[in-house]
This record gives sequence, structure tokens and C-alpha cells, in this order.
Amino acid sequence: MTTQPATDPSARTRRRQRILRRVPWWIGAVFLVGTAALWVFPFVWMVSASLKDNMEMFAGGLNLFPSDFVWSNYVRAWNDAHFGRYLINTVIVTLATVVIVTVRCATCGYVLARYRFRGSKIFLGVLIATLFVPTGYTIIPVVKISMQLGLLDSLTGMIVALSGAAYVSAILLYWGYFRRIPRELEEAAVVDGAGFVRTFFSVMLPLAMPVTATVAVLTFITTWNSFFLPLVFSFSRPNIRTVSVGMQAFVGETATDWTGMAAAGVISIVPVVAVFIFLQRYFVEGISGAVKS
Repeated sequence: MTTQPATDPSARTRRRQRILRRVPWWIGAVFLVGTAALWVFPFVWMVSASLKDNMEMFAGGLNLFPSDFVWSNYVRAWNDAHFGRYLINTVIVTLATVVIVTVRCATCGYVLARYRFRGSKIFLGVLIATLFVPTGYTIIPVVKISMQLGLLDSLTGMIVALSGAAYVSAILLYWGYFRRIPRELEEAAVVDGAGFVRTFFSVMLPLAMPVTATVAVLTFITTWNSFFLPLVFSFSRPNIRTVSVGMQAFVGETATDWTGMAAAGVISIVPVVAVFIFLQRYFVEGISGAVKS
């Protein structure tokens, strides 16, 4: 008769489960509620600050309930600070960048995962190595190339510069996902007469919807919050600024419009929250590497 050693992983797992079952459920609930409150508080405070005047915002401290709702902060942010125009620019740049990056990374990840060619492992290693290169080192060649192509000071140039980054993490997500899909699906498509493009867009890419949603959300957030490149590309043309660069409009030489900046921050963050809520299920599936059969 044999006994399991004390270091058996299954035995440790059963012990953890017994300990967790003895913990009252309300302790875990209180802990999770407290963590969620700490996580959400900065956003709630920003919403509260956007409905106060500057005096009340500084005098009220952490009070979340305005004495008077100052809706003019949003009017000032939208009209006087031209945030309406900045929001349109950001939507155009972000959506175009998300589409380009998603298609490009999906194609690259698919080829690396499903095809073997000379130097593929070296290429993959170089991609991984670029993860350790700071983003600031690439700004000078990007600006120089944009100037030579005549794309500087334009939304088109901004889109090309933002979507031309490596996005290695997105490529690796697709690479890992496509490696686990059975090859019989591709073979069946080839038998039906489908070529590379049709197989990819009609069979493989729809199967990778969780990863596509994950890459789209991450690219959306990164592009929406991008500051350095949009600042350089809109330096001489303020009318093509994005919302992150447009925040500078509330900073004057002698004073800062904090409540107007808070209202602009709420306007700029609402689309990001809405996109994440809409795609959160696919986002979690893509991060966990789930594969639907």
C-alpha cells in the first residue's frame, strides 16, 4: 500500500480548498468590495470634481458630493477648450490604428504560428528582443521618416506612426492562439479551394475573436492615451490635437483650470470604459488563451 507524499500538488490543493471553505463568505465579500472601492475612488472623485468650482474642489478635500452642480465645466471643456474637436480627432486616429494594428498583428502571428520558413525562429527572437527597447528611442527616426514622406503635422501621419509600432505582445498573443488551432481546419479550407487570404479571413481570424477583442482593447487604450507622438505631430497644428494633448489647454501661464480639466478627463475616459465593458468577456477569454472548438 502506497501513500501520497506530503509534497503532492493535489494534496496541497485539497488542503487550500478545505481552508477556504472554513473562511466565512462575507470576509471575502468585504475584502473584494473594499478593493473595488479603492480602485474606483479616483474616477468617482474626478467625476465629483468636474461638477464643482475650483474653490470647492480644493476646500472640500475628499468630499464626493458637490454643494452645487456646476455643469458649465463641461460646456467650457467642450466649447472653449475645443475638446469636441479633439475628441473627434482621437476617435478617428484610434479606430484607424486599431484596425491596422489588429489586421497586421493577426497576419504576422498567423504566419509565424502556421508556417515554417528559414529564419522564422530568429525573426521571432528579434521581435521578443524589441520588447526591451524603450519607446523614446524610436521617436527620432519616426519623426524623420514622417518628414521625408510629408506626413508630419497630419492625422494620416499620426495614424501611420502610431500603427507602425511593433506591438510585439499582440503578435505573440495571436502566435500562441493560432498554434493551438487544429490544422485540419486549414486543410479542409484548402480542399474547398480557398487560398491564403480566404483561409485566413474566413476561417482562422473568426476563430481568434477572443484574441482579436483583447488586441483591440489594448490597442484602443494605448492609442487613446498616447501623448508623445500626437504632441509631436500636432505641435504646429493645434486643430489636430488628441484629447491627451488637448489637456494642456487647461494649463495657463499663471493658473490652471482644474475643474475644467476634470470635466475633460471624464469626457475622455468614458469611451474607454464603454469599449472595455462591451468587450470585457472576449478580453478575459483572449488573455486566458481560451480556444473555442
